[in-house]
This record gives sequence, C-alpha cells and structure tokens, in this order.
Amino acid sequence: MLTDPRFTAEVELTVPFHDADPMGVVWHGNYFRYFEIAREALMNQLNYGYQAMRESGYVWPIVDAKIKYRAPVLFEQKIRIRASIEEFENRLKIAYQVFDAASGEKTTAGYTIQVAVSKETQEMSFVSPNILFERMGVKP
Repeated sequence: MLTDPRFTAEVELTVPFHDADPMGVVWHGNYFRYFEIAREALMNQLNYGYQAMRESGYVWPIVDAKIKYRAPVLFEQKIRIRASIEEFENRLKIAYQVFDAASGEKTTAGYTIQVAVSKETQEMSFVSPNILFERMGVKP
C-alpha cells in the first residue's frame, strides 16, 4: 500500500433505511455502493474523478472486486469508509475498509481493480496512462 496520505480518502455516512434488509442489517450488495462513494472521493482528491477521466480519453471499468464481511453493519449506524490506492502502474487497485465510526471496529474489507480503456478505440491499456501518473504526482 502507498503511504502518501494523498492516496487515501475517508468518507463517513449514516446507513439509510433503504440499504437494510427487514432485520435492519445492510444488504451485502450495498457495500459496493459504499466503496464507490469512497473511491469517488479519493479520485476527486487527485483531480481525476469520473468527469476528468472521460475528458482524458479513458474510462476505467472495474474488472475485479472482493469483499470480506467481518461484522454486520446496521440501519442508522454511522460508518467510515477508507479507500486507499494499492497499485497504479498497470491497473488501479483500490483497497477499502469499513469501520464503525463510534468504536473504530473494522466491519468490512475489500478491493476493486480497474483498468484504463481508451474511449476512442475501446482497447484496454496494459500500462496506466500518463494522465494518472500526472494527477498522482508520480513519475511513470
């Protein structure tokens, strides 16, 4: 994992009613939405959010994802979602951790992997485009 704080972002939210099942537990598929909220905050922090990606000529579809559920998250629970860039040279791997905001207990962990695809040619890049390196402030 990269240790530069620019490559990590955290968001906090309160679990809404529509994210929970009848038992008040967050439905497992909603965690991907929480990951997305944190990923968007992270990429906006680097000035390379989805609009900037599109303007740079690339789309970044998710090609792999994993979640490990450690403890349930409940309706009206305040949670913090942390997104951190782990890899960026050939693909964008972002790790996620979900914490109970009050106790700090980790409830969930996971990752997503995205690849750069040219908007024009629809071809996947096997090396991340220079614009990502520029926005991250690192050399290719």
